[in-house]
Formats: sequence, structure tokens, C-alpha cells
Amino acid sequence: MPPERVAFGVPALDALLGGGLETDSVTEVYGEGGSGKSVLCLHITSRVALAGKWVLYVDTEGVSLERLEASAGPRLAEALQHLLLARARSLAEQDQAVATAAALARDGRRPVGLLVVDSLAFFYRLAAAGEDADEGRESLLGELAELVNVAAEVQVPAVFTNQVWRNLRDGTLEPLGGSFVNHAAKTILRMDRLEDDRRRVVLVKHRSRPVGSAPVRITAKGLEPA
Repeated sequence: MPPERVAFGVPALDALLGGGLETDSVTEVYGEGGSGKSVLCLHITSRVALAGKWVLYVDTEGVSLERLEASAGPRLAEALQHLLLARARSLAEQDQAVATAAALARDGRRPVGLLVVDSLAFFYRLAAAGEDADEGRESLLGELAELVNVAAEVQVPAVFTNQVWRNLRDGTLEPLGGSFVNHAAKTILRMDRLEDDRRRVVLVKHRSRPVGSAPVRITAKGLEPA
């Protein structure tokens, strides 16, 4: 049977994904700073939490709860009752936070509906720029393996955001981590900045859907149809 979907409630985006996020695999969201990666994550976080399922959210860059309030509106307090937020301040803390989130999802005492790591590559990028490149690569591989395994075992969607680098050969923006990161994610979304509040969500990879794109807007209410 095909996997279930978790809908964003944004018609064009859900149509692009065949109904929403697949529940048994990992989704990568990448794009330049300010493109809306965290807004997208907080939007789906709000929807899952307000549906009565737990969201396990690992934050490495300082997530804005104001953005969550934009999506949840007057039901913010209700959404927060089903959100476990871990703020990682180092690569080691991120490793531990991802492992704890996976253990809680497997535990079964809470109905977990979503795992988010925002962003997976922040401390990896810092490590790669210094003397800890091997340690950073090992952590990245280990966390990806944990996300892939728990998504498949528990049938819960896992989402991670990724940063980008510019390919000097053709000027394109590429996600960090190379082929092993892209291989782990069964769905890959790229967020493109357009004019004003408009964004384009590009489906780069999917195991059952054709590539394509969906227009959205980033407003004071969060992620909205274009």
C-alpha cells in the first residue's frame, strides 16, 4: 500500500506532493537564508500538533515561536501542548537530541506525528570549516541513519532543513552534504525566493511524483497559498 500523507493545507503544495508529506520516509528542505524553510517546518508542525499528535522539533539556529504563533493563531497554547522542542547548541547536543527524539517516537507512549531537525547542517558546516570535519561527517551520517530508520519503523514523517553552497561552475545553489544526504531523503524540496512575500517550492526528487513546483507566500500568518 502507498504511504499515508500529512497535508500542509496549501492546495498547490499538497497537489505537488500527492497529498502531503509521506509518513514513512525523510524529506529534505533546502534553500538560501530567508527562503522560508523554517516557516514551512513550523507550518506543518502547527497542523500536526493541532491534530492532537506530538511533534519532536530539534532546533539548531534559534527557531521563532512567533512564526509558530502565526500558523497556529489563537490555538497557539493548544499547539504547544503537543510540541517537544530541543535547542541544540553544539554538534554533540544535536546528536543527543536526534537520538532522544527517535527514542520517544519508538517508545509509543505519545502519538508522534512528526520529527523535525532545523537545520541538520548548521553545526556540520561549522565542523567542516575547521579541524572537526570527520567528526561532523560522522554525526551527519549517524543522524540521517537514525531519521531514516525511525521514519520507516514508526511510520512517522521526518523533515530536515539544509543549508546551501554555490556551485561556481554553473552558479546553482546546492544542498550541503553531497550525495549521501540526498540519497537518504526520499523527497527533496527546494525553496526559491521570488519577489516580496512570494516563494516557489520546487520538488527536486520524489519516489512516486514527477518533478514540478508550487507557488506559496510567506506572510504574517505563515505559509499561505499564492
